[in-house]
Parts: sequence; structure tokens; C-alpha cells
Amino acid sequence: MRRLSTADAGFETALTELLAFEAALDPKVDAVVADILADVKKRGDAAVLEYTARWDRVEAKSLAELEIPRSELHAALQSLPATQREALTAAAQRVRDYHEKYSIKSNTYVDDAGSTLGQRVTPMDRVGIYVPGGKAAYPSTVIMNATPAKVAGVKEIIMVVPMPGGEKNAMVLAAAAICGVDRVFAIGGAQAVGALAYGTQTIAQADKIVGPGNAYVAAAKRRVFGVVGIDMVAGPSEILVVCDGKTDADWIAMDLFSQAEHDEMAQAILLCPDAAYLDKVAASIERQIKDMPRKDIIRVSLDGRGALIHVRDLDDACVLVNRIAPEHLELSVEDPDALLPKIRHAGAIFMGRFSSEALGDYCAGPNHVLPTSRTARFSSPLSTYDFQKRSSIINVSREGAVRLGKIAAELAYGEGLPAHARSAEYRMKSGVK
Repeated sequence: MRRLSTADAGFETALTELLAFEAALDPKVDAVVADILADVKKRGDAAVLEYTARWDRVEAKSLAELEIPRSELHAALQSLPATQREALTAAAQRVRDYHEKYSIKSNTYVDDAGSTLGQRVTPMDRVGIYVPGGKAAYPSTVIMNATPAKVAGVKEIIMVVPMPGGEKNAMVLAAAAICGVDRVFAIGGAQAVGALAYGTQTIAQADKIVGPGNAYVAAAKRRVFGVVGIDMVAGPSEILVVCDGKTDADWIAMDLFSQAEHDEMAQAILLCPDAAYLDKVAASIERQIKDMPRKDIIRVSLDGRGALIHVRDLDDACVLVNRIAPEHLELSVEDPDALLPKIRHAGAIFMGRFSSEALGDYCAGPNHVLPTSRTARFSSPLSTYDFQKRSSIINVSREGAVRLGKIAAELAYGEGLPAHARSAEYRMKSGVK
């Protein structure tokens, strides 16, 4: 794991190399995805069935056969050990409680001419949720994507999840039951994204598609954006820890592991003004990694994209935080509130020594769907806002039509649009209702 210092002459170059991540599409992947999407758009169910048989090794005569009924979702919930069932239920409730506090509300006001202006907030009709399957199963993804949609008032949630070889994950199905997902289909890949984006004979078109996936899923979401909405095209997971050197080194090492174990391209970085503490964390990494089941993935991640960075002080660390704009930021310091005003760019901020990022992944409450690859500079966590739309409300009074008409007509003539001007002027005439 590389060691850097902000005091080194070559630090800027080293930091640029560390943060470099090629987010551009693989042309070969994009070409395959383009063909799949076109095929699904043209042939609907038949195309989805063919691709599911080819890549997931699941044969079905109709897409209806790949829909998992609600009774099976609830049966999966009841089949879980009590501890798992209780943990899923508690996590879902905490996420719901949090999101219920953050929804946009309709509102209006009346100006001095008696005109009523404002916004009307309405939920989307139908949302598609992509949940990864195959190599791993993520019930937490179900909770984090379905819950804010439900809280926002989305009428129908359709979940797609690949089940290679027909293998079903009980926790994923149970999470769907807990969160009130309306329909679940055992399909995945670009073909599932296409089905949600264009609609098929069995699956209705969604208004928005959310949830993570592999390179083919990401490429498909890019391509269908505009036909439907998407949440984001996420890159590898990231964690940036700012520590004052007083947190148990084993805790910090494991926090770095918690993201590095996702995949080889994940990024874990520690900033600290105490060089001796960085040595302690490095030693802890070497000692603890031996016992980690995913040690090979962690090692590649830390060696390839991880870093222990010595900073001048905590103010210096905050400057770096804003440049890196991390997905997850831990402020493992004595007084995190003192640093918070200095942080402008971060997806989720974990305050204090006891706020491990892992809690945010599962049950703290805020969403774990976060901007990656420095997009926290302009993006935000998934929330109820992402499943709501705003319509402007404009109810102009007779007096308002006169006042505003003068302004509108002047500007319209200036833009060379006389019909706009006359439309406003007609309503300025006395007696017009």
C-alpha cells in the first residue's frame, strides 16, 4: 500500500495518479449492450428469454414463469433464521424512518398582485430496481432502493435480479417482501435494463431505473437515459478516512478493508498528520489481512488504488477531502463537528470514532447509494427526491396579467417572438377574464 505525503515535491503527480480512474465505456461492452437493447426493444419478452437462457442458464417458455410471486417472497422471509429476519426488518425500518423526514412537499405563495405561484410535487408512477445477483447477493440494495421509492409514493416497484442457474437468495427475496416491492423478475443484465426501459409484453415500462450492476448494466443504463431516468452510473466503491491518530489502529485498518473487499478497483485512503500512526495502521493491515476471507481482493485493491497519506494537519486533510470528493468519508477525530464546516464534497460523512462506514451500508438510516469517482462534487445520495417530480404552479391574477404582461411583451419583442408578446398583451386589455 503506497505511502504519500503532502509535503513531498511529487505529491500532486502522485495524487493525480492515485485518483485516476477510467470511467469511459469499453467500446466492446457498449457494442454488445447496444445490440441487446435494440433486440429487447424490438422483440420484448422473446429477446429477454433468449438472453436469460444464454447467460443465466435459465430456460423458460414465458417471462411470466420468471416472475416470483409475492407468496414466495413472504415464504422466503419466514424461512430465514429469526436473527436475520429481525436484522432485515430493523434495517428497513431505520431506512424508512430516515427517508420519511426528507421528502419535498407541494407549496404555493401569493405575490403582491394576487397571483398564486408554487410547485406541485408528485411521485413517479413506476420504478425499476436492479439488484445484482450471481457472484453475491445484496438484500441491502433492495432496502436502500425500494424504501425511498415507497416513501415518495411510487405506485409500482418492479425489481429485477439475475438468478444464474435458477438459484434464489432468500435474503434478497425477503427484503423485497419487507419493502413492499410489487413485482420481482428473475432476470438481469442489459436485457433486464432494456425490459424496464422500453417495456415488454409482460413488464411495463418504468419511469426510472435505479440500482447497481456490472459493466453491461452500467452501459445499458447510460444508453437508456433519456427514455427513462436513472439514478447514476456508479464506479468502484470508495472510502476516505481522516484520523487524528487517536483511534484504535485496528479499527481504521478494518474500515479500509470494508471497502477494499468489494472489488479490486475499490479505493481506500487514510489521511493523518501523525506519521507514526500511519505506521501502526500499516502494521495492522498486514496482521489482519491474513484472516480475511476476501484477502486476495483486498490486497489487490489496497496495493493498486489505496494509500496512507501523511498530511500537515487536519486543515490540510480537509483540503484533500474536497479534492478527492469521496463516496464515503469518515472523520475519525476527537471533534468532527469542527471539521464538518470545512467539508464541501462527500457522499456520506461519518462523524466520530464510533461511526463506521459499515453501519451506513446497512442500517444507520441514510441511503448507501452514493456518488462515486469524484461525482460528489455535483451529485447527492439517493433519496425520496429522486422518485418525485415537481410541476410549477402559475395562477396569474388580472392585476398580475397587466404587470407581468408589460415585462413579458418587452422581452418577447426583444427576442423577435411577436406571438409571445401579443399573447401577453391581449390579457393586459381591460375586461379580459
